[in-house]
Amino acid sequence: MAIARLPLIVVDCPDPGALARFYGAMLDWKIDVSADRAAVCAGDGRCISFHRVAGYTPPEWPTQDRPQQMHLDVIVDDLDAAEVAVIDLGATKHQEQPGTSYRVFLDPAGHPFCLCLN
Repeated sequence: MAIARLPLIVVDCPDPGALARFYGAMLDWKIDVSADRAAVCAGDGRCISFHRVAGYTPPEWPTQDRPQQMHLDVIVDDLDAAEVAVIDLGATKHQEQPGTSYRVFLDPAGHPFCLCLN
């Protein structure tokens, strides 16, 4: 029996609305924005929340000068098509690409995330 459920992941950032719009568009999830917080949610209860942090400094990957501490892996059917789509949404492809079945990007706030085939 589980002790707890994981209904929500919270990500620190400088502009919660902008990040919610990015991930909402990428995942096709519902977007909810307020003053210092925003969220995107799937119809089944999965959510990612974004909280405004003053003086936010993005992680540096792959170095550990400013550790990423976490990142999101999202599954896609076609890496090339997904790459074009997330770049159109405001992502940046990272110069370091250590694998062939996934690609590393930075979201608009500088958080690394991966598009993965599996």
